Amino acid sequence: MTTVTVPPSVEFALFRAAHGRTGDKGNRSNISVIAWHPDLWPLLVEQVTPEAVAAQFGHRQPSRVQCFLLPKLHAMNFVLDEVLDGGVNDALNLDTHGKSLSFLLLDLTIRVPAELQHLLVGPTDTP
Repeated sequence: MTTVTVPPSVEFALFRAAHGRTGDKGNRSNISVIAWHPDLWPLLVEQVTPEAVAAQFGHRQPSRVQCFLLPKLHAMNFVLDEVLDGGVNDALNLDTHGKSLSFLLLDLTIRVPAELQHLLVGPTDTP
């Protein structure tokens, strides 16, 4: 019988593997996630799913989360409906355009295998 050894993986915040940018249109937010390194791209596609994003934004109760993959750019674009408290003209919060929402998404926890951890950016002393 052969034993298969799975390399260890560690949890990190998504910002260690990718950066992001946010835009808005009405009550819809669109958030891009771009891998810091092409070798991290498959990991993002596997773990940063519409379901994971919807859970991360659960307190904002998006009515729909769509993901559009941009493989040649090693990027993905998420469109979240009904997350801006009515949009720029109706929202009473401080960030009516939702520009800070990319930071909420980049705080999503992902698992990174040992062989890819050297590609992560940011502080090396904490996950």
